[in-house]
Amino acid sequence: MRQIVVADVGGTHARFALAEIGDGNVLSLGDPVTLKTAEHASFQLAWQEFGRRAGIDLPNELAIAFAGPVGGEVLKLTNNPWVIRPYLMKERLGVDRYTIVNDFGAVGFAVATLGDEHFQHLCGPDHALPDEGVTSIVGPGTGLGVAALLRKSDHYEVIETEGGHVDFAPLDALEDKILKQLRRHFRRVSIERVASGQGLWNLYEALGAIEKRDLTFHDDKELWPAALQGSDGLAAAALDRLCLTLGAVAGDMALAQGASAVVIAGGVGLRLADYLPRSGFRDRFIAKGRFERRMDEMPVKLITHPQPGLHGAAAAFAREHP
Repeated sequence: MRQIVVADVGGTHARFALAEIGDGNVLSLGDPVTLKTAEHASFQLAWQEFGRRAGIDLPNELAIAFAGPVGGEVLKLTNNPWVIRPYLMKERLGVDRYTIVNDFGAVGFAVATLGDEHFQHLCGPDHALPDEGVTSIVGPGTGLGVAALLRKSDHYEVIETEGGHVDFAPLDALEDKILKQLRRHFRRVSIERVASGQGLWNLYEALGAIEKRDLTFHDDKELWPAALQGSDGLAAAALDRLCLTLGAVAGDMALAQGASAVVIAGGVGLRLADYLPRSGFRDRFIAKGRFERRMDEMPVKLITHPQPGLHGAAAAFAREHP
């Protein structure tokens, strides 16, 4: 057993924790420390702040889940000016061994290694995720992450994708109108413009224009509670459309990847834990014509672990450095 540092670095927050690993597995994950990236000029300074708060000399092994492309000598965050130069890890941080995975790749590792108690049943048969075959992972957060987990009898592989950037396909007359409204703001409308945290606002604006109604809310912090509580009709309608689209997209990804199960992840997924089962998510998920029966027999679960990025980064490190 040994201790490593794990980090989940996004555009807004960087989360750090200590993890214990052994025999290629994550044995425990300590309480996370969440830092705002805007308050620290670099990853190195955030690392030092975590060490100060932990009150220890940090271990010389590190796993990072990184919200951006992870190839090359310089890693740049999508929505933050931080850069990470892996070849300077030892010099800047005193790190001898490290693993860096894409943030949604880390979620894939979490799905691969977490126990059944960390998954909530959404629809389909209520049984455990399959031991073999493909599990599609769809994660609505600020954007929309998509990955695939391929399990074999003796190992597994996490396949990172950019599935969140495929085209949004309207499925009824109202969505035809929504797409027309969204095209006024975006040159190309991908599914993450709809099935994500930012998608709720996009849908709210579009429906307001269609209904010719003034908008009651002017930021996400006000919009989300009203949508979940149903206290505002337009906000509630936007949330219903988000759930419908998420169901359709999750079903499309399962078909495209040849999956036998689906996991919903992401901060928005967790926020919708109680809402999704009573929304139109399931109806759109199974509405695949000749494949409707197959879709109805596919288990769909929500990952409920509070820090899947940190756990997944630790799992990736444990496998790479047993």
